[in-house]
This record gives sequence, structure tokens and C-alpha cells, in this order.
Amino acid sequence: MNSILDILSPFNVFAEKEFPPGSIWPNLSEPLRLEDLKGNVVILDFWTYCCINCMHMLHELEEVEKKYRDSPVIVIGVHSAKFANEKDKRNIENAIARYDIRHPVVMDNDMKIWRAYGSQGWPTIMIIDPAGKIVYRQSGEGQVTSIEQTVDRLLEDAKKNNTLKPRVHMKLVGQKEHGSILSYPGKLALSPDGSRLAVSDSGNNRILIIDLKNNVITTAIGGTKHGFADGNFAKALFYRPQGVAWPKNDIIYVADTDNHSIRQIDLDGERVSTIAGTGHESNWLALGGDALKIALNSPWDIAYSGGTLYIAMAGTHQIWKYNIDKKDIRPFAGSGYEGIEDGKGMGSLLAQPSGLYINGDYIYFVDSEASAIRRASISTQRVETLVGTGLFDFGYRDGRFGQALFQHPLGICTDDSDVYVADTYNGMIRALDLKKGEVSIVVGGKDHYGMCRFDDPKCDVLGLYEPGDVKIGNRKLYIADTNNHLIRAFDFKEKVLTTLELSEGRKI
Repeated sequence: MNSILDILSPFNVFAEKEFPPGSIWPNLSEPLRLEDLKGNVVILDFWTYCCINCMHMLHELEEVEKKYRDSPVIVIGVHSAKFANEKDKRNIENAIARYDIRHPVVMDNDMKIWRAYGSQGWPTIMIIDPAGKIVYRQSGEGQVTSIEQTVDRLLEDAKKNNTLKPRVHMKLVGQKEHGSILSYPGKLALSPDGSRLAVSDSGNNRILIIDLKNNVITTAIGGTKHGFADGNFAKALFYRPQGVAWPKNDIIYVADTDNHSIRQIDLDGERVSTIAGTGHESNWLALGGDALKIALNSPWDIAYSGGTLYIAMAGTHQIWKYNIDKKDIRPFAGSGYEGIEDGKGMGSLLAQPSGLYINGDYIYFVDSEASAIRRASISTQRVETLVGTGLFDFGYRDGRFGQALFQHPLGICTDDSDVYVADTYNGMIRALDLKKGEVSIVVGGKDHYGMCRFDDPKCDVLGLYEPGDVKIGNRKLYIADTNNHLIRAFDFKEKVLTTLELSEGRKI
């Protein structure tokens, strides 16, 4: 059967490639040993929680886990971190909760497991047969069929050879309830008059409208369960929505990320409709066309200008544009291959664009995997890099654009003189002074508000925890403080960071 690869390892994996002693399992009550899994089929998923391809693979593994829920098939996530921030146990716990991962995860911060198995990239899938041999190794997404064919054959052969054992049971542990109305809020958009704030309450699969006069949630759009359905506000369903754009008082556009679609919210008619995407992830690059016939790939943010929506298409490392009148959608910038290279339109390389904001002729955007701040001209389609040099050049450093470092930024906004960035993995909001060509901290950091967490009793002042977005308005910066499950506001005049104490205007 061609889905079964030649044996990649001649020795007993359970004996030779055991998880290192002392390995940390963030969501297990007791550590696992490979030796204890003998007689089961073991699927190892090498991943890192920033990676869009890894997020896609998690959906694929959900299908696999559902199919074999009553069979001796065990999925284990090996979290081999790319960014420094991703080596923190609490941050991984949040990622497990945010992506609703229901299989054990082991931390591989020093890449020992990665090297032992010869993993080549994120994600990589390894399958170990019940006898302890690696029989499958493949990097990238789109593997469901191959994985299931391989597992089916392994189960069939093990039954014939009487080497199959009962499924190993383990106790998964979850995070404590955080007590907030919100769950991992992703992106923000102010109404045209600045009186209201739209929030993608991503962990709750809905969009909320906040009246900023009294911080009351006036409207909830979508249910807390994920799905893909148009209709009135009570019946409409989203799946981990991210970007929101609010160009007119009565219309909000949504990047419905895990439904791979663009949705329109009619506030007056209280209806949600799909305007782009099929609800399924595109297999690879598309040239564009009829918006409802073109599959999209993890649209992460969205912005409006002159009758056109510009979309940060994180899954294909591109920016797309959607003509609202013509209902036509197509790539605007980025070849589709991951990298950081300036150029015109699809002659440029982007790296998981995850936030964008339009000011005049420029689309300012963050390339999260390159930790880069970039912009593209709407009129010429030319992409240029302001800060950032490579896929593995990240950290924290202020100063001149050429020397400054960010760490996996996700959010961005601008006024006429500064670009404000949600420097997500550094837990800060930072500013790029376009005239001086310098980067500095606005909110966060050791000398400002600290890297405090929502449940840390040692923190006197709550800092930011993986903020996912920042938007400017009313002489303030509004911040989606994602892992604290809060919306924050920074007052430019008072230099004070506050938390919006939200209340529900009606039952939501």
C-alpha cells in the first residue's frame, strides 16, 4: 500500500527514542512514556503554536481523533518552539486552550525530541506502529487521507499479528476558568464616529459591540459554539473570527478565520451573510474570481479603502483584495511562498501577515513569522519593509529601524506620524516614528507595566499578555489583551493604561 512508507528506523522507537526524563506535559496529570504506549498506534505532531500550517494541522488531527476515538490510536503533540515566548509553559497552556487541543502535549524547548526524530519543519507528522517502528514521516499540512490510510493498515496488520493492545487512557487537565466575559479577544474596530468598539471574541466564536460611553456590550453576534451559518444574530455562526472592519455605521466586515471566509454584518437588518469564501480551506494558491466560488486560507485581518476590502491572508502569506461592488476577490501582494522580500505585487514575499491598517495610500501590515513591520502602496502595489530582516530574526530591541527587533507581532494601526504595533510575544505596544526612523515602547516592558499575567498575585499593575491588536481613536489606543481576556485602553495624555470594565446590556 503506497501510503505506508518504508521503515524509517530499524530499531525499537519505544526503547531508543523515549521522551527525555523530566519532560513537561502542560495538559496531562501524569507524564507519558513511549514504552507505555506499546501496542498502540502513536501519531506524533511536531508543532509550534505561532505557525499557521500547524493550526491547520490541528484541524486535520481533530478529524483523525474523531475517527479513532475508540481505537488504540494516540495522538501526541510535540511542541518544539520557534520563538522564545513559546517556551513558556503558561503560554503553551493558553495555546492548548485557545485551539481546543484534546490530546497530550509535551514541551520540547531544547529540540531534543525534534532532533531525535529528524524532524525537518513545522508541522511534521510521524507515525509509530504498535511494535515501535516509525513507518510514516511527512512535513506540511494536507495529510488526513495519508494518515488515515496508514493507520487503517497498521490496525489491520496488528490485529492479524495479535500485537494490538487496548487503548491507553490518560487524564487530560485544562486551564482554570478565567472569569471574563471575553475569551481570547483577537481584533478590534472602532465605529466611524468612534462611539462603539467591535471586538472579535475569538474564543467564544462571536463578534461583540461595545458602547464606549459606558462600556456596555450592546450586541452579540454569533453563538459561543463554532459553526458556519448565515442568518440573524442569534442563528449566525462563526469559527474563531479575527479581523473586523467598520467602514459604515451599519456595516461590519469580519475575517472569519477558521471558516476561511469573509462575512458581512448588517447592523440595521441584524443579519450575517457570507460575501467571500466557501467555508473550506484552499489547497494552495488561487488566482481569484467570483468571491463565493474561491476558497480562502485563514484570513486573519481586514481593512477597507475606497470600496475595496484588503485581507491579510495568513495561510498563503499574501494580502488579497475584494471589490465589494463586483464581488471579485484576488491576490494583491505576495507570491504565496513564505519569506521577506520587497517587490511589486506578487513579486514580493510575505510571511504570515496577521494584521493590517490603511492610512492614505499605504497598507501597513505585520508579517508575524518574520517579526516584520511592512507596508504596501495601494496605487503601485509595491511592498517595502520598515523593520525586519528574516524568518528567524526576532527579539526585543528599540532604536533605529535597521536595528530594531520585534517578536511575532499581530496587530497594527497608524496616525500620520507613528505606526503602533501590538508586539505580541514581547507583551508590548510599540511605536515606529516614521519621521525619525526609530522604534520605542508605548505600553509594556519591564520599565513600564511589566509582563504581568491576569492571575499573578505578585503583580501590582496588570500588564499585557500576548496582545493581538491595537487600534487608535478618541485620543487613546484600544488594545485586545488576548491572553488576559480583556480590552485595555491607553490614554495618550494621561499616560495611563486602564481596563474596560465590561457589562452586559442584555443577556448575551
